[in-house]
Amino acid sequence: MANFFTDNEDLRFYFEEGIDWDPLVEVTEYGYRTADGFKSAREAVGFYRDVAEMVGELSAEQIATRAADIDREGTRLDGGEAKDGPAMTAVFEALKAAELHRLCLPRELGGLNAPLLLYFLAGEMIARADVSVMTHHSFHGGMAMAALAYSVHEGTTDIDAVRAHVSKTRFSSAIEEMARGDAWGSMDITEPNAGSDMAALRTRAEQDENGRWYLTGQKIFITSGHGKYHFVIARTEDAKDPNDPFAGLGGLSMFLAKAYEDGPNGERRRFVTIDRVEEKLGHHGSVTAALSFDRTPAELVGKRGEGFKYMLVLMNNARVGVGFESIGLAENAYRMARAYAEERRSMGKTIAQHEMIADYLDEMRTDIQALRALAVEAAYHEEASQKLALLGRFAGLAATGREKERMEKELPMHRARSRRLTPLLKYLAAEKAVEIARRNVQIHGGVGYTKDYGAEKLLRDAMVLPIYEGTSQIQALMAMKDTLVGAIRRPHEFVSRLAQARLRAMSSRDPLERRVARIQSFSLSAQQFLLTRTAAGKLKSLADVPVSGWRDALTKGWDPKRDFSLAMLHAERLMKLLADEAIGEILLAQASAHPKRRELLVRWLDRAELRARALHEEITTTGGRILAMLAPEQEALAAE
Repeated sequence: MANFFTDNEDLRFYFEEGIDWDPLVEVTEYGYRTADGFKSAREAVGFYRDVAEMVGELSAEQIATRAADIDREGTRLDGGEAKDGPAMTAVFEALKAAELHRLCLPRELGGLNAPLLLYFLAGEMIARADVSVMTHHSFHGGMAMAALAYSVHEGTTDIDAVRAHVSKTRFSSAIEEMARGDAWGSMDITEPNAGSDMAALRTRAEQDENGRWYLTGQKIFITSGHGKYHFVIARTEDAKDPNDPFAGLGGLSMFLAKAYEDGPNGERRRFVTIDRVEEKLGHHGSVTAALSFDRTPAELVGKRGEGFKYMLVLMNNARVGVGFESIGLAENAYRMARAYAEERRSMGKTIAQHEMIADYLDEMRTDIQALRALAVEAAYHEEASQKLALLGRFAGLAATGREKERMEKELPMHRARSRRLTPLLKYLAAEKAVEIARRNVQIHGGVGYTKDYGAEKLLRDAMVLPIYEGTSQIQALMAMKDTLVGAIRRPHEFVSRLAQARLRAMSSRDPLERRVARIQSFSLSAQQFLLTRTAAGKLKSLADVPVSGWRDALTKGWDPKRDFSLAMLHAERLMKLLADEAIGEILLAQASAHPKRRELLVRWLDRAELRARALHEEITTTGGRILAMLAPEQEALAAE
C-alpha cells in the first residue's frame, strides 16, 4: 500500500533524528501537568509517528488517487452557494473521519494536542497528493486554532494553570464546529485596489446605539471564502490627519462574522453574499471567492484599531504553512519527473542517464532536501516561541524553575530565529516549487504539455504559491529591511560576524565549514556594500540639515522607502543570499550531529557557492542604470 511517509527517507530523518523533540513535547504537554496527556517525549513521539504514517497512507491512497478528478471537477457557484465536486467531497469525508481537523487543538476542546510541527509535516504529505486539498484543509483546524489564539490574545480564555487546562474560551462553539469538519473559516483581508497595501482597505465596521457591530464592503480573493466563519479586517476609525494614530493601519480592527445560519429544516439564512467563485489557472479544489458584506452582524475581536496586530498573530504560521505546501508540490513534481526519466528511453538509454537531465534531477532533489531543512527549522522556532510565550502568560507562579529559565533565555532566541527564517522559507519554497514544477514539464517533453501525465497540473497549481500569503517581493522587502536595519542598530555585532565568517572561511579545520563560511562572507559583504551605499546617500542628504540635527538624522531618521532604494532594487537577490546563508548553517549543524548528512551538504554546496558568488557580483556591480531611470519619477512623487 502506497504511503507518502514511509517512502520518503528525508522526511523520516526528521522524525527519527533531525528534530529535538524533547523540549517541544515538554512545552506542548504543558510540562507534563495534564492528567490525560503524555508522560514522556518518547511516548508522544511514538504517537506523532503513528499519525504521520496514517496521513501518509491517506494522502497516497485517498487524495492522490483523486487529484486529477479534483482538478477536472473544480468548484462552481450554484444558487448562491459554492459547491465542491464529488472527488473533493469524498476527500473531506475521509479527512473528517480521520479527525485530522482536531490534530492541534487542546484535548479539553476535543483535540489531539499534537504540535504544529506535526501538522506542517502532515501538510507536506497532503500537498504532495494535491495542494488544493491542503489549502482548504488548513481553513478547518487552522481557523479553529486561530479562534482560540485570538481569544487568548484578547483575554477571553481562562486557563487553569495548575491542571494546564482551558476552562473557558470565547469562540468554543465555532471551534467545535470547525474541529468536527462541519464548518470552516477564512481570513478576509484583500479588497479591490487594496492587496498588499492594507492601509487602503475600505470595508467599514459601524456600531449601532446598542453597541452591536455591522460590516459593509467587498472582499476579493478570499481562500475558502464559502465557509461559515469569517475573520474580517475592517476600518473602524477615521483619521483626522496623516499623523493621527488611527491613520492607515491604525484605523483597522478585527471582526468575526458568520456568513450564514442553517435552520432546523435545512433552510439557510445568509449574511454574507458570495458574488463570484474565481476561475483560476490551478488550485481547482480550493474555492477563491469574492464576497459582499451589507450590514453583516459581526463581533469585535480584541480592541478597536488592533486589526493589523491580530492579523500578524497568524501570518507567520500561514507563511510557514505555504512553505510546507510548496515542498509537497515540489516533491510530487520531482518524483513524477524521475519516474518518467527512468522509464523513457532515447538514443539507446533512459533520459535519466543523459547528462543534462541527470543534472536537473540532482538539483531538484537537493533543493527539496535543503528547503525541508529550512522549513523544519522555521516551524520549530515559530512553535517554540508561541508556546513558551503562552506558558509565560498562564503558568505564572505555577511555572517551574526550568520553565522560567526557558522563558527568559530561550524565548528571545526562538522569536529571533522565527522572524529571520519565515520570510526566507516562504520566498524560496514558493519560487522553487514553480521552478521544479516547470522542470518536470520540460523533462516530460511534449507529453508534459498535455493533460495525460499531470505535469502541467502541478505547474498550474504552483504558480499561485509565490503570490498568496504575501508575495515573493513582499517577503524580500521584509527580509532586506530586517537585515539592514538590524545591522544599523547593532554595527559592532555585524562587523564581528563579518570578521568571524572571513576567518572561518580561511582557517576552519572542517572543509565544509570553510565552504559554508564563504557563503556567509558573500552574504555579509553584500549587506555591507548596500549599507555603505545607503549611508553615503544619507550623508549627502545632511547638506540641508543643521549640524545639531545630524545625530537624530543618522540614528533615527531612516525611511526605508526613501533611503533604501538600492537595497530595495536588490532585495530579491539579497533574499536568495540570505536563504543560502541560513540553509548552509542548518545543513552544517546537521552534518556535525549526523555524519550521514555530510553528503547532502556537499551536494548543496556544489551549487550554492557558485550561486552566492554570482549574487554578490550582481548586487555590488549593477543597479545604477535602473535607479537613474527611476530618479525623475521618485523626485516627482516626493514633491507631491
